[in-house]
Amino acid sequence: MSIENDTSTRKVLLTLMKTKGSLSVNEMAKELGITEMAIRRHLNTLERDGLIEAKLIRQAMGRPMHLYSLTLLADDLFPKNYHQLTLELLGELETEENFNPVGQLFEGRKQKLLQKYSGRMEGKSLAGRVAELAEIQNNNGYMAKWETAEEGHYVFTEYNCPIAQVAKQYNEACHCELSLFQNLLGAEVERTECLTKGGNKCTYHIKA
Repeated sequence: MSIENDTSTRKVLLTLMKTKGSLSVNEMAKELGITEMAIRRHLNTLERDGLIEAKLIRQAMGRPMHLYSLTLLADDLFPKNYHQLTLELLGELETEENFNPVGQLFEGRKQKLLQKYSGRMEGKSLAGRVAELAEIQNNNGYMAKWETAEEGHYVFTEYNCPIAQVAKQYNEACHCELSLFQNLLGAEVERTECLTKGGNKCTYHIKA
């Protein structure tokens, strides 16, 4: 296997753990269609570089099993846009005079995003709007996907949050994102899992 293929496989493994959470060697081998020996070789390199960590899980039957997951160092490899967010927040500080700083900063940002993207939703069905939202969020580094749960019901998932560190400190960020989705989609949106609250992803259930 060439160096380029080695690097590519490690990137795929990192993305797999980002989207699926903790995985065993066997699960990774099945996902990638390569041998467990090859998987272990890549994991050794990733662990040496501090990008993954292993946890020994004892099972009711059989031998203990190692589950591998990303470290905080690996999380920094995925898209972040702190620079863009900082500029947006500073812009709000310059234009607002009387405000509750954090709440109004994020509310102002939400309104600007709503104005920016509302036109892209016009004339589309709910499924079309959800698909459009996924494209918007992917362009902003959120690693988003969506699927139909049942007729008129959709599940929208984000595997990365570029502003996670800010959102952990300021809940207003999450509240405003939820409100933005509701306004853009014109639908009921419920967040059932959140990265900033210990989840592996942000999950939203959407219905007309």
